[in-house]
Amino acid sequence: MYKEIYVFHKQTRKPKKACIRNYTKHDFQGLIQVQQEAFPPPFPPDLWWNEEQLTNHTDIFQEGALCVEVDGRIVGSMTGLITQMENPEDYHTWEEMTDNGYISNHNPSGNTLYVVDICISPTYRPYSLGKCLMQSMFEVVIQYDLDRLLGGSRMPNYYKYKNELTAEQYVKQVVQGNIYDPVITFLLKTGRMPVKPVPNYLEDEESCHYGLLMEWKNPFKLQTQK
Repeated sequence: MYKEIYVFHKQTRKPKKACIRNYTKHDFQGLIQVQQEAFPPPFPPDLWWNEEQLTNHTDIFQEGALCVEVDGRIVGSMTGLITQMENPEDYHTWEEMTDNGYISNHNPSGNTLYVVDICISPTYRPYSLGKCLMQSMFEVVIQYDLDRLLGGSRMPNYYKYKNELTAEQYVKQVVQGNIYDPVITFLLKTGRMPVKPVPNYLEDEESCHYGLLMEWKNPFKLQTQK
């Protein structure tokens, strides 16, 4: 993939030219720098991408390894793999689905593009680059004629409500607009639809270790009516 687009700052409305493309081995240091900026200490540095993981992304499924470049530098990335999934509600964890980020379980014959990660440098978040990357990954779903895009969303504001709401009730309140959750609300804006919250999805204290499975169905494939 390679495409150039203009993105606009939310406050100033000034445009910048951005490039969304597949990342390569030459981009690894830039990708790791974005992770460092997006997840500073006390976030554990060993959870940032390492070169072995990034090498697998480019060698195993480069079409699912996307980055966005602005002002001559990488400022965001998104990674996916293909898996076979009959029922998107089946229980799983992030580590199981992504081989802990190494994606060695990528299945070219599968029917689902699974999101491994999406990350934007904080300085460039006002340009809605995360939404641009998500739309580009939807295009990969269409390119490969897959059934869906699926991934587990963090629920970073859930810890504030855990004593009064179940995870399911929290998600319902976010969808109804009564509670703001920065990650779930962002993904709703991109077109992703909530499926179900999954306990022990990822080690994440803010989310109380939940992940909300969120799906985007390929609109060019016949969908089964529920």
